[in-house]
Amino acid sequence: MPSTRGLLTQPYPPEFLRQYLLSAEAWQPSPTAKDRSAWAKVPAHHRTALIAEGEKMLNQSWAHLPATLWLGYVRTGDRAQFQAAYFGRRQQLINLAFAECIEGQGRFTEAVADGLWLICEETSWCLPAHLRLQTRGYGLPDHLQSTVDLFAAETASTLAWIDWLLREQLDAVHSLLRERLRFEVDRRVMTPCLERDDFWWMGWHRGKDPINNWNPWCNSNWLTCVLLLETDHERRMAAVHKIMRSVDVFVDFYPADGGCDEGPMYWGRAGASLFDCLELLHSATGGKIDLYAEPLVQEIARYVMRAHIGGKWLLNFADAGARGTVEGLLVWRFGQRIKDPTLAAFGAWEHQLNPVSWVGHITSPGRLVANLQVVATVESAPAAAPLLRDVWLPDLQVLIARDAGDTTDGFYLAAKGGHNAESHNHNDVGSLVVYLDGEPLLIDLGVETYTARTFNAERYQIWTMQSQWHNLPTVNGVMQENGPQYRARVLDHQADKESASLTLDIAGAYPASAAITRWTRSLCLTRGRQIVLTDDYELNEARTPVVYNFICHQRPAVLPNGMVQLRTTAGGTVEFNYPGAELTADVAAMQVTDPQLQTAWGDCVYRLRLTETNPVKSARRDFRLAVLPTTPTP
Repeated sequence: MPSTRGLLTQPYPPEFLRQYLLSAEAWQPSPTAKDRSAWAKVPAHHRTALIAEGEKMLNQSWAHLPATLWLGYVRTGDRAQFQAAYFGRRQQLINLAFAECIEGQGRFTEAVADGLWLICEETSWCLPAHLRLQTRGYGLPDHLQSTVDLFAAETASTLAWIDWLLREQLDAVHSLLRERLRFEVDRRVMTPCLERDDFWWMGWHRGKDPINNWNPWCNSNWLTCVLLLETDHERRMAAVHKIMRSVDVFVDFYPADGGCDEGPMYWGRAGASLFDCLELLHSATGGKIDLYAEPLVQEIARYVMRAHIGGKWLLNFADAGARGTVEGLLVWRFGQRIKDPTLAAFGAWEHQLNPVSWVGHITSPGRLVANLQVVATVESAPAAAPLLRDVWLPDLQVLIARDAGDTTDGFYLAAKGGHNAESHNHNDVGSLVVYLDGEPLLIDLGVETYTARTFNAERYQIWTMQSQWHNLPTVNGVMQENGPQYRARVLDHQADKESASLTLDIAGAYPASAAITRWTRSLCLTRGRQIVLTDDYELNEARTPVVYNFICHQRPAVLPNGMVQLRTTAGGTVEFNYPGAELTADVAAMQVTDPQLQTAWGDCVYRLRLTETNPVKSARRDFRLAVLPTTPTP
């Protein structure tokens, strides 16, 4: 499919690559383990930590991936057991390899060789949950067909980096090691990606699947393999150009406001993987490919700081988690590239607040190499969380507003329009979140640990995906539905020093069975005073009373005369007023058993339901949140 923006391919056609793309022999992306002076520059405490991680792995057995573990996904829907073993192997290999790079004494080399050989012997590098990419579908991997998913590409990139970093050490173990490694990377990733166009993440058939983080993530890893391992210059150039065409599809799909509809945690593999691609292309052409002045690239970079609420809290619409961290070193590097000191300072703040452990669920060696080269600089760099007062993302239809900038004190309000076919979608058109003094009051739950149901036809049977478990109304007993046709329309947005507001028509987010003629939802933050939510609606018929759902972190206290008290874990209290003469209030607890949700919300969340006393065809309901004044101590 032709690109409309052509961000990469228009200024950098094949003739450009033929002239400026460095050969595999000429490209020097980083110091190898042989360059002892370069690795000695890594700060001592990080060198100690990396060696310690490698030492943990020296006597640790390698995880097994038997057929029954592969089959667990189709038999039970569980992804976690297989993935723990699969990612465990790769993390073990990475820990050993980087410990050897740091120490340089050969102590870890034989174990690295074992890990490389073991992974080369795997039937497939694809996850069981992604085997739909193979002709024979889910179950066991087909040994006759190489399929490229996120983690086949990530595995190939990992092996390519280890080949680059430890080539002399591995050759000393046996000459066939690197020969086998290169054969498997080519067979499993480089050749299929070059010869095939039917991997959905490439974006040629965007009507079938949304373009999301898979595109730049897979492409960045494929590009890594090509640049590190491909020695045929014509084939190298053809692969790089195809990657650029595919990445252009991702860029075309991205909104001009730079917003990531997958949320800030997925930005790390969406916008940040685009950065990985741009960095590789910049390096492999001696700086000739340089798109860091492009407004869209800059807006994509800034999204992650715009989605930061305070501390470890992040704005988590869609499948993103509400509590977590972003890769501060990577954000700092992106900020430096686009010459944005505010973004760079945010990256430094993230790193200094959450010092990197170098070990994660998914560790990418290319990022690790780059981050190690800047960590000493970042640890003494200017650091600050921007805590922006106002953000408006018109394409994503997301409003963010605070009582004041540069502080978490007071109210934080975020609300979204959008549609219900976004990547990692929840049925949440018109939903909102509210924080007080940097702590959650009205929340977006996020997503449970992934299972087969998360991405199959049963997705919207999962409670966290449903509109009744977002801060949204249920109308005539009907919730929102999923699909691109279920969407909001922005009626108005305003922001100044006194207030910020958003007005949406959300009637289109509900199916015809909800019998909605009009539903106008307005939100207004009056800075330093209050938040007012107004739902103004008309229905064709009123079969059952409308229910207004509000999801709370702490148990709300229902008081007389239309008042509820909402609380934060830090002791902040908000008075939530509603029309008590027309609505009744009840609170239900929902036990949280999923480990991923528990990291944000603990063992329980609460749903406040305000229900019309009678079915009515039209109404205007105002809900007001104001901070209760503190009583002076005598």
